[in-house]
Amino acid sequence: MVNLSMDDRLVLIQYAINKYDSENMLKDKLKGTLSQKEIERGIDTLIATQKVRRIGTDTLQNNISHTELPQLPDHLKPIIDRL
Repeated sequence: MVNLSMDDRLVLIQYAINKYDSENMLKDKLKGTLSQKEIERGIDTLIATQKVRRIGTDTLQNNISHTELPQLPDHLKPIIDRL
């Protein structure tokens, strides 16, 4: 598990959602980087702040009509590339 700040975790989850819209697939891909609890907490936070929306039972989508994707920090790029 990588030690990331809360902001880094949220950015990482948003970019992972950009690659995988299935919540189950997203959790599977992130499980080597974040704990299950961190992933779920991050998804819940992003939904509560309207940065991400849930569509259906297993589909997540970045809510780009309300907010843009944040800039991807250089230290997160290798993690996104490995997903």
